[in-house]
Amino acid sequence: MSIPKQPRQLMINIMYLVLTALLALNVSAEIFNAFKMVNKGLEQSNMALDQANSSLPESIARRAKSKPEFQRYADRAPLAVQYGNEFSSYVKTLFDELVDKSGNKNGSVDEGDYIIKGDKKDLKGKKDKDVTTRNMVNGGKGLEFKNKILEYRQKFLSLVDDSLRKSMESEIPLNIDDESWKLTTKKSWEEFTFKQMPLGACQPIFTKFVNDAKASENAILNHFSKKLGGEDVVLDKFTVISSPKKNYIIKGEPFETEISLAASTTKASGTKVSLSVNGSPLGVNEEGIAVWKSSGTEIGLRKYTAVANVTNPVTGKTDTYKKDFEFEVGERSSTVSATKMNVFYIGVDNPVAISASGVPSAQLKVDAAGAGLALKPQGGGAYMANVSQQGECTITLSGGGLPPTPYKFRAKRIPTPVPALGEKKGGTMPNGTFKAQQGIIPTLEGFDFDAKCQITQFRCVRIAPRQDPQIRTNDAGNRFGGEVRAVIDQAKPGDRYIFEDIKARCPGDQAARELNDMTFLIK
Repeated sequence: MSIPKQPRQLMINIMYLVLTALLALNVSAEIFNAFKMVNKGLEQSNMALDQANSSLPESIARRAKSKPEFQRYADRAPLAVQYGNEFSSYVKTLFDELVDKSGNKNGSVDEGDYIIKGDKKDLKGKKDKDVTTRNMVNGGKGLEFKNKILEYRQKFLSLVDDSLRKSMESEIPLNIDDESWKLTTKKSWEEFTFKQMPLGACQPIFTKFVNDAKASENAILNHFSKKLGGEDVVLDKFTVISSPKKNYIIKGEPFETEISLAASTTKASGTKVSLSVNGSPLGVNEEGIAVWKSSGTEIGLRKYTAVANVTNPVTGKTDTYKKDFEFEVGERSSTVSATKMNVFYIGVDNPVAISASGVPSAQLKVDAAGAGLALKPQGGGAYMANVSQQGECTITLSGGGLPPTPYKFRAKRIPTPVPALGEKKGGTMPNGTFKAQQGIIPTLEGFDFDAKCQITQFRCVRIAPRQDPQIRTNDAGNRFGGEVRAVIDQAKPGDRYIFEDIKARCPGDQAARELNDMTFLIK
């Protein structure tokens, strides 16, 4: 089974596969309603195809008069319409027979074959599985239907020139999937498609094949139309345009642009044109022109994609034209500034914004040196600076006519954190509050960066009245555990606790650093 190129036809085939899978289930009323909705959508698609196909033969006949060798397309166009009508009529007769045999069985399709409630009309035999099995499988109608599909597929293809017929095969959706049923226990395509399938669930399948035939008719007619010289797109508005080689130049550089004649289509021409930029549709004025605006909120190179959809007023076919453009956003002065502070800190990401007036971002060269400085571009003139040692570092800008311009920064360690229990760094603390503490917290006061330091060790000393001091050491992080927890839990009013020899390691540290001691009086 070939995969269709048209999105519409691909969608219909996917729906057909879903329906085929659902037909194997115990179909509920809700599923029947879903089948009915899908069938209605297919019928609407068929009407749209009829409308699109109706004007094509006349257009082909008119344009074929320009050259004698084009007459064959004018002669074949009515045959494409004839084949589409013949196949649609055959499918209607086949389905009407099933409707009548599952309805009042009077030999014709009438109101007696339907259940009518108000403005709702349902097939009386929509749940009838026997009629589809009896007629389509046992009665041989399914095999006949399969052969008709293949017959009319070949009829459509026979209208194409021999040299192009092979390439057109994928454009003709009317076809049979003669492989899927072989992977099941079914004995034939017709048994796989119709055996024990409710009539209401089979209805979209018949409509789908009618849709395939009309789409095949449309594919043939559009093929003829293209062979006659393409689309009848009317271009009736002309102007002079300038296409600069560069949208940003600096003093001393030459300005170069291409001057050409541009054509557009006004609303009066009947050619439908829709324009969009980056997926957002634009309003088109009477002269066929749209205006797109974008605010230059960020420095650097900006790219945008413009798309024009042109709908042929004769064939109804829409062609899409797409092109990428770019422009440069600059500032009036050269600047390099640390986004948060005037230094770079070891062990954390330091945001930096870099730009140079008069220098396109694609030509701006940024170099880093000193203190192990490394710059990672983030886009839009933004960089992330990382340093690995203390000292002085330099960012140098050049390129695009800008001489090497250095900017110096200092690289420093993250400030030493302040130890705390909860929010207190010492002083008095209620007995219950003290015992509830889980560990020492290293706080980076006034430090705006997202950095966390880790306590590596500390010593806890309990001094109770008229008792010898109790000393416990923790070498496993900041939490109170083991012997330290036991000493904490002994706290009573009047006791004094000293936390000393506190050490912590911060991002970028090679070794742990010493923190201030803390003293608490229990009350």
